[in-house]
Amino acid sequence: MDETPCADEARRAFDFWIGSWEVRGPAGRLAGHNRITSLFDGCGLKEEWEGVSGHRGTSLNVYSASTGRWHQTWIDAEGELLLLDGGLVDGVMVLEGATGETRHRISWSLIDGDADRLRQHWETSEGGGEWKTAFDGRYSRIR
Repeated sequence: MDETPCADEARRAFDFWIGSWEVRGPAGRLAGHNRITSLFDGCGLKEEWEGVSGHRGTSLNVYSASTGRWHQTWIDAEGELLLLDGGLVDGVMVLEGATGETRHRISWSLIDGDADRLRQHWETSEGGGEWKTAFDGRYSRIR
């Protein structure tokens, strides 16, 4: 039996998100803290978000070899559920999903190739209309 079933490159494509992060908006205002940990020897990721407003949530993230796509299940303290899937697009992790008539597209990318800084850009589209920014977080790794 393979001791590292999740060591392949596709399953490690989101590892750049692993860590403890301080998250700020584009103007520099603190939005919250996010902790991303590896699960089951790299087979998945767990996110633990706590916003400065007290909003809390968790996501589980996994790469599915059968579909060749990443999947995220987000739940929060208000009972909201968001299911997303997607993958790397030109080095940017892009996951999409819908809640009712609202489409969600969230992307994660390193800022200037720096492994200690990344951007999470969440966009929404109502009824197939134009994409609008819902959240634009700038992550700085906490050492």
